[in-house]
Amino acid sequence: MQQNEAHMLPEQHAQRIAQMLQQAQQECRADIGRVSDPKAQALFETIAEVLGGAMKALEHYQKRSEPAWQPATSG
Repeated sequence: MQQNEAHMLPEQHAQRIAQMLQQAQQECRADIGRVSDPKAQALFETIAEVLGGAMKALEHYQKRSEPAWQPATSG
């Protein structure tokens, strides 16, 4: 862990994770063209789609666009 990571806000951690997921997604999609096995190609595409869903969840967290990520209100 980098020294400044300990002082990052949760949203900054989420952005960092989203970037790593995007890189992994791009690598999976690139590997589809590098392998000839249809099952491996399908696996890599499935993984890329799952990573896309995880990235969307992180985006929703950062934007607070889903009720689960909005601040709790006292009622």
